[in-house]
Amino acid sequence: MDMTSTPDSSRQAWLAVLALAPRDALAQRAVARVAEHRFEWLREPETGLAMVRGRIANRGDRFNLGEATLTRCIARVTIDGHTTAGVGHVLGRDDERARWIAQLDALLQQPTLRDALQREVIGPLKAARDEVIAAERARHAASRVSFYTLKPEVSA
Repeated sequence: MDMTSTPDSSRQAWLAVLALAPRDALAQRAVARVAEHRFEWLREPETGLAMVRGRIANRGDRFNLGEATLTRCIARVTIDGHTTAGVGHVLGRDDERARWIAQLDALLQQPTLRDALQREVIGPLKAARDEVIAAERARHAASRVSFYTLKPEVSA
């Protein structure tokens, strides 16, 4: 089985899209869709700290870089006898955004809603994110310097 097609990897992918989506774009896509369903909050949004770890040049031992504020929550929804729980994690103190992500995560795990939500929510948010990344890459490429064209200095 291809690792990119497992349910966990697709869930990881849509959670990444939701977490990286701008607040306004997420609100525009989420509010109407989550309002149609009744959610039970297993964990209300709560703000805390998470340790951010790093490695120099992505090598060597990890070290504690510092702490970051994180908001998280867990929502549960039951549709046609199928119960799913969704999680929402966002950097910062945005309770409402964490709620939307948890609610959409729970809905995306529902087999009857997954395809429509992938098409109407995840697809457009991912496309918008890809456009931003492509624009940043183009802007960076325009200022790239190629040092291989310079002749090395010869010491006398």
